[in-house]
Amino acid sequence: MIAVTTEATTAAANLKRLSDEGVSIWLDDLSRRRIESGNLAALVAEKNVVGVTTNPSIFQAAIGSGEGYEEQLADLAVRGVTVDEAVRMMTTADVRAAADVLRPVYDATGGRDGRVSIEVDPRLAHQTAATVAEARQLAWLVDRPNVMIKIPATRAGLPAITEVVAAGISVNVTLIFSLERYREVMDAYLAGLEKAAAKGLDLSVVHSVASFFVSRVDADIDRRLTELGTDEALALKGRAALANARLAYEAYERVFASERWTALETAGANRQRPLWASTGVKDPSYKDTLYVDQLVAPGTVNTMPEATLDATADHGEITGDTVTGGYERARADLAAVEALGVSYDDVVTRLEDEGVAKFEAAWQDLLDAVKKSLGSKGADAE
Repeated sequence: MIAVTTEATTAAANLKRLSDEGVSIWLDDLSRRRIESGNLAALVAEKNVVGVTTNPSIFQAAIGSGEGYEEQLADLAVRGVTVDEAVRMMTTADVRAAADVLRPVYDATGGRDGRVSIEVDPRLAHQTAATVAEARQLAWLVDRPNVMIKIPATRAGLPAITEVVAAGISVNVTLIFSLERYREVMDAYLAGLEKAAAKGLDLSVVHSVASFFVSRVDADIDRRLTELGTDEALALKGRAALANARLAYEAYERVFASERWTALETAGANRQRPLWASTGVKDPSYKDTLYVDQLVAPGTVNTMPEATLDATADHGEITGDTVTGGYERARADLAAVEALGVSYDDVVTRLEDEGVAKFEAAWQDLLDAVKKSLGSKGADAE
C-alpha cells in the first residue's frame, strides 16, 4: 500500500511540476470509450490534463474499430446518411462530449485551457474557402465554447486561419514544421484578430495555439545523418528537433513583444501559445520523455499520447525552463546539420507534404471503415 501511494505521489508531483512551470498538459487522443468509461475525467482529475487534441489518425483508430459506436452506426444506417455525414456526426459527438468533460477547466482558466480540438477535413488542406466553410460548420456542429478548430498550416491554410479567427472562432493551427511557416502562422493569427477587432468582436473569447511538430523532424533528419554515417553526422542525431522547437519559441517571444501585438493585447486579445506536438519519441534509443523534459517553457502547451503522459508522470525530469537561453546552441546545431548537406528547407517541406498526405490517408481509411459498417448495419436493419 505504501509503494502504491508513493508512486501516485511521484506521478502527481512530476505532472504538477510541469504545470507549475507554465506548461499546459493536453492529451493527444480521444475515443468514445475513453469518455464513457470516465478515463478522460480521471486524467483531468489525477494527471493534470487540461485539454485534448484529435486528428484524423486518432479518429481512424477510435471509430475504425467500431467499438463503442455500434448504436450510433445502426441509427445512421437506418437514416441512410452519407459516409461523410456519418463520420462528422460521430467525430463531433465525441468532441462535444469531451468538451463537456473539460468545461470546468475552461471556466476556471478563463478559456485558456479546457479545450478540445477537431480538425477540418484533411482533403481540404489546399483549399482556402472550403477550409473556412468547414471550420464554421464544425464550430456550429460541436456547439461548445471550448472547441478549437484545427487548420493545417499549408499555404492555403494561412488565409483560412485569418478568416476563421476574424469570425471569432478559436483555432488550433496544425502541421507546423518550419520556422518560416510558424512566423507566417503568427502573422495570420494577428491579422485575424485585427479583422475581428474592426468588426467590433470581443477579442477576449478568441484563443489559439500553434502546433509545432517535434519528433518527426528528428526522425527525418536522423535518417539522413545515419546515411552519412560520419562521426560528425552521428553526433548530431537527436538535436535538430529540439533546436527547431527552441528557435520557434524565440520567434514567439519576439512576435508577442511587438508593438503590433501590444495594441491587440490592450484590446483584450489572447496570445497564440506554442503547442509542442508529435512529442512521442520515434527512436526507441531516446528517452521516452525527451520532448517533454527538454521543452519546458512558460506559456506553452505539450500535447502527449497517453504513453508519454504516463512516462512523464513516472520518470520525467522537470528541472525548470529548458528552452529560453538555449537559442545560440540551437542555431549552431541546425547550422551544423545544414553544413553536412542536410537541407532544412527540404526536410520541412517534405514533412508538411507527408503530414497532409498521412492525415488524408487516415481519413480515407476511416471513411472506408464507416462505409463498410453502415452497409452491414443497413443489412441488419433490413
